[in-house]
Amino acid sequence: MPKRSASLDDVFQALANPTRRDVVARLVRGPAAMTELAGDYEMALPSFLQHLKVLEACGLVRSVKRGRKRIFELQPEALTKAESWFDKQRTNWEKRLDQLDQFLMDQKDSK
Repeated sequence: MPKRSASLDDVFQALANPTRRDVVARLVRGPAAMTELAGDYEMALPSFLQHLKVLEACGLVRSVKRGRKRIFELQPEALTKAESWFDKQRTNWEKRLDQLDQFLMDQKDSK
C-alpha cells in the first residue's frame, strides 16, 4: 500500500468534525475574528480555539494578529489537495464503471 500524505490525512481528519466544516464554510465568505466565528457555537472560547488550532495545523486556515484580535482566513491550497484526491478517485471509478459497462454490453451482444 502506498504511503499517504500526512497533510492530506490531517485535512480529512479536520474536516470530519462538523464544527470545523462549518468554520471552513464560513471562512469561504471572508476572514473573520475568532470571537465572531465562535459566536454561533455554545462552547467555551478555549474549546472553540482548539478547533481553530486543528484547522490551522493542517493548513486549512491561517491566523494573523490585528491589534487585540486574531483574524482567521481560509487557505485554499489544503482544500485543493483534497479536491485533487477526490478528482483522482472519481476518474478511477468512472474508468472502472465504463469498463464494466463495456463488459456487460459485450456479454449482451454475444448472446
